[in-house]
Amino acid sequence: MTVAGRLAARSAAGWSRLRDSLPAILRITVTAAAAYAFARFVVGHHEPLIAAIVAITALGFVRDARPVRVFETVVAMTLGIALAEVLLVGFGQGVPQFAVALALTLAVARLVSANAAFAIAAAVQCTLVMLVPAPEGGPFVRTIDAAVGGAFALAATAIIPRDPRRASMREGRRLIAEHVAVLGELAEALRSGSTELAGQALSRARATQPLVENWTASVDSGLAVARISPLVRGSRFDLERQRVMLAGLDLATRNLRIIARRIEWVLRDGRPRPEVADVHARIAVAVGLLADSLRDVSQQPVARQAFAEITRHLDPVAILPDGSVGDRNTITALRPYLIDLLTSTGLALDDARSLLPSD
Repeated sequence: MTVAGRLAARSAAGWSRLRDSLPAILRITVTAAAAYAFARFVVGHHEPLIAAIVAITALGFVRDARPVRVFETVVAMTLGIALAEVLLVGFGQGVPQFAVALALTLAVARLVSANAAFAIAAAVQCTLVMLVPAPEGGPFVRTIDAAVGGAFALAATAIIPRDPRRASMREGRRLIAEHVAVLGELAEALRSGSTELAGQALSRARATQPLVENWTASVDSGLAVARISPLVRGSRFDLERQRVMLAGLDLATRNLRIIARRIEWVLRDGRPRPEVADVHARIAVAVGLLADSLRDVSQQPVARQAFAEITRHLDPVAILPDGSVGDRNTITALRPYLIDLLTSTGLALDDARSLLPSD
């Protein structure tokens, strides 16, 4: 890719990222401003910076917007602030006092939670309290501000939730798009007998695990928000359907790596295998239908029928009557992959297996 092409790709990715982040930007801005205004004009604190900081940090741009994650972040930050203020009252400010307070905060945070981010959030707030001059109002003003910011962040999670379907659907389509791309590259490699193309497809297949994890986090987060927020409760059906799809595609993604690894090994002789390539190309088309079903549930049975038709004819001997054992194994390796894809459409495992041709 040329320099201009790379710059254009980065620019497009940046605008896409901004577009996807606009709802979160709005929610963070409104929540932080509201928390600051409440602490200043209702509670009467002169400079309640902590209220805004806690609200911003607790919400953030993370994929995992579950209320329990927001609550955990709020607790961590409030803990760090409270511990620091206790030590500040008892021993005053200074480098030794800061070192003691930071070490104690990290120790307590690690004792309370196994999440490393919990300890870091507490430590950052401890540092802010120990090193920044205290506001007017006496001790524990900042602890109260932290509680205000945390309360507003939790309220925003329920009252101004992110659209859980939109985020999870985007992550799901990214994973499925990678399946289509890998299958297409494998089909091209099989038609040309290129081990280089097969190696590229294998590398791409090996890089899919973060996509599975991102989709998992988005679905789990969306379901948690939908359970408490009346505004997005209607999303639960689609999210539960995505959870079923994700379970099948998680297994299918692992099998895709096995398929790519086997093909890369088989193609080391440089011989084209057009019959095997055709099978992979047909599967890629069917997987594209699965991507469409994320947005349109009526496409789910269409995708299931497409997978079922391929599975019924997935007979290595029939496809490669004169093929070697190694070539036939490339077809056999597709069987568990197709079963996983069928279960991702909601078909029971036993029903999916019954579609395989008899050996």
